[in-house]
Amino acid sequence: MSGTAGVACKFHPDAPLIEDYRAGDQICSECGLVVGDRVIDVGSEWRTFSNEKGGEDKSRVGGAENTLLGSSDLSTIIGPGRGGASFSSDGNAMYNNRRTVSSSDRTLINAFRTISNMADRINLPKTIIDRANNLFKMVSDGKNLKGRANDAIAAACLYIACRQEGVPRTFKEIVAVSTVSKKEIGRCFKLILKAHDTSVELITTGDFMSRFCGTLSLSRDVQKAATCIAKKAVDLDIVPGRSPISVAAAAIYMASQASDDKRTQREIADIAGVADVTIRQSYKLLLPRAAELFPQDFKFTTPIENLPQN
Repeated sequence: MSGTAGVACKFHPDAPLIEDYRAGDQICSECGLVVGDRVIDVGSEWRTFSNEKGGEDKSRVGGAENTLLGSSDLSTIIGPGRGGASFSSDGNAMYNNRRTVSSSDRTLINAFRTISNMADRINLPKTIIDRANNLFKMVSDGKNLKGRANDAIAAACLYIACRQEGVPRTFKEIVAVSTVSKKEIGRCFKLILKAHDTSVELITTGDFMSRFCGTLSLSRDVQKAATCIAKKAVDLDIVPGRSPISVAAAAIYMASQASDDKRTQREIADIAGVADVTIRQSYKLLLPRAAELFPQDFKFTTPIENLPQN
């Protein structure tokens, strides 16, 4: 039962209307008066299941059109033949589906599928996938990376898209879900930035802090302290030449060791994708000035003088 705006029974204005989809009528539930006809049924025309036998697809629409493809990807599907008119004298079908896709479109389709699969494996949203797809399309049209593997270009586009959307991922995270080496992705990354005047924001320690701390199940206080330690360390130039990822990992280690929610270098290294030795080296640079780095309101469980020396 439902009432449609602007249509009501003149004898029972407040009565709900019954919609008869088969006849296309709207009927008053009180007196049975037909108050409207030619109702459009907005429901599905019929059901279709991908595993139905017989090869007959009753869906009258295809997938959404992809505007990034050069030629329109709309097509006509010829259903299975029935009756003598559908077959030639030797019994072969007279009409067959033949969908021609250009090589450039085929390359784009495969690349978009690769980007989508990689993004799904590291839980990236559709906005990043769309940006990476647009970037790959731009690179493909520019023809400046000829000879490079499309999988490497797709991985580099996904890495750039993450940084441009403000949710950067490390090279190791991208390499883990791709089929190419870190070196090849890095080369494509540099070539794309150079050839297409594409800019990315510089990575900072704060870009990874909340994700690393969340994965390690650390408390909000520890995350706040680690963020403060890393930021002050960079501002005071205590860790020159160190990557933001290793500085963030060392700051998390220092903050956790000073609290009652301790994590080992091995645990942090596994999450951050850096070696234990890298964290240890950055931590040794931070330790002598630890008193300056911690926030003033931090509640120490382990005093600074009792923190691990390496």
